[in-house]
Amino acid sequence: MSSSMESRSAARRPGSLHLLAMVLMVAAFGSRYAHAGLFDDDEARHQIKELSIKTNDRLDIIAKGQIELANQIQALREENSRLRGQVETLTYELEAARKRQQDFYVDLDGRLRKLEPQPASSTEARPADEGRPQADAPRKVASDPAAETREYEAALNLFRANKLKEAASAFETFAKAHPDSALAPSAYYWLGNAQYSLRDCKKAIDAQRLLASKWPAHPKAPDALLNVATCQQELADAKGAKTTLETLVAKYPDSTAAATARQRLKK
Repeated sequence: MSSSMESRSAARRPGSLHLLAMVLMVAAFGSRYAHAGLFDDDEARHQIKELSIKTNDRLDIIAKGQIELANQIQALREENSRLRGQVETLTYELEAARKRQQDFYVDLDGRLRKLEPQPASSTEARPADEGRPQADAPRKVASDPAAETREYEAALNLFRANKLKEAASAFETFAKAHPDSALAPSAYYWLGNAQYSLRDCKKAIDAQRLLASKWPAHPKAPDALLNVATCQQELADAKGAKTTLETLVAKYPDSTAAATARQRLKK
């Protein structure tokens, strides 16, 4: 009986050993994969950490760039505001200076007119031998110095009030209506100044040139030529401006306008 048990035990041993061997192999194989899985998790964590660090660094750079850009925009706004303020101030000062100059010339105009000869009235009696009317002789319209003065003063008041379009129209109307008036040269002078203030340099040049050519001995003739040169410079006609300034110095060497012309010629 004992021998039969031993034989059965011996018969079961190979199967048991085989089963044990398989269990050991499975355990070894699973251990290897478990180790590999653990290694893969560590590597993934490391990569995620590096990616997070790089992302944070990039976000920091972007944030700093945005802050710097915002500061630059704010600085540009402040600079733009400052420059706008300066432009407004300079515009005001320029307008004030132009107004002072305008008032000065208007006052000077009044003083010069007191020194100018007054037009004679056409109501003076003619000699007896000239009393007969001549059929072919043109009748000259009688001038009224008082009425001319009122018209001229009205135009000058428009210019003084800075109503430039109305003033230009009034001076032009006066000059055409009274071409032989003692006030006609001054009317053309102020017509040119009004046109210049309206930024119409071509018309301003025409008016000032007419004054300088038709009434070269008039006190405003030198200033008229200076105004012509100023308009030519603004029209980028440097050669024409130089010629006009040289003509001014040659014809009116002792005038205030000539002194200004010499200074411009030196530049």
